[in-house]
Order: sequence, then C-alpha cells, then structure tokens
Amino acid sequence: MAIDRLSLTSQGHIKYSLKTPYRDGTTHVIFDPLDFIARLASLVPSPRVNLTRYHGIFAPHHRLRSLIVPSARGALKKKAQRGEGAEATPRHIAMTWAQRLKRVFLIDVTICEHCGGAVKIIACIEDRATVRKILAHVESATSPPGQLPPARGPPGGSADLFGS
Repeated sequence: MAIDRLSLTSQGHIKYSLKTPYRDGTTHVIFDPLDFIARLASLVPSPRVNLTRYHGIFAPHHRLRSLIVPSARGALKKKAQRGEGAEATPRHIAMTWAQRLKRVFLIDVTICEHCGGAVKIIACIEDRATVRKILAHVESATSPPGQLPPARGPPGGSADLFGS
C-alpha cells in the first residue's frame, strides 16, 4: 500500500519511497509537509463536479446527443413539447410517499386491501407526537381490555377427550 511507503524523517520532512525506481535511480522523494499536503489536495476532486467529462457530440447539451445516446431523454422531452406520445412525469418532480412505498416495498397504498377500489390519500402525517398519539389510540382499540381470563380445559374433563 502507498501509506506503508510514507515515513517522517528526523528533520520533519515527509519521505515517500517509490514502488519502482525512476530511470535515474531515484528510490524515494522528500517533501516539506506543506508541499506534501498541497500535492495531496490537488488529487481531491472538486465538489459537485463529475469526474468523467464528455466533449463533442457526447457533451450533455449537444443538439445531436439525443440521436446517439440510448437513454433518449432528450427525444422524449421534445416529443412531450410537441404533444406526441404518452405524458411522462417530468424528471424534476419528486416522488410522493405513496410512490416510494410502492417502488421500494411493493406496498400500494392507493388501492383498498379489502375491495380493491381506489383510495384517496387525504393526509401524510409526519409530526412524531401526532403519530405517537394515533398509534397509541390504534393499539388501545385493538388490544383486549384488561387481563385475559385463564384458559379452560376441554368440556367434560379429560375422560371425554379420549373416549374412555
């Protein structure tokens, strides 16, 4: 590993041993700490910049790109502007929670699980306190009141059970 080839000299300089010697026989390079950090920082890519850049017809905004790139986003956009083809959802619109649930967990909350009819979503509750109140109410409505009575044995005792 490259980190194993780094060392600190007694003068406080950074010594980097080369994996293979240069043609002139150099086996290591010595840097001042600031120079070393500057060289490392130059290797870090700028934020929000693609590492692969395309030029010419492969460039993102070239007018002929939609004719050669298989994604065809540009072609679909032009058709939608002219009113042709199916209406596609614009890419910049975020997915709703219902769409995310369907996509990730295969749960379709827009269809009634009892009758299969359409369900209208009237609210998306995200406040934690409100969600806790609703869940506590649902839990109290579905849980049995108080303690359950002890389990009973079969009628007539064990003799009736085995036919003796």
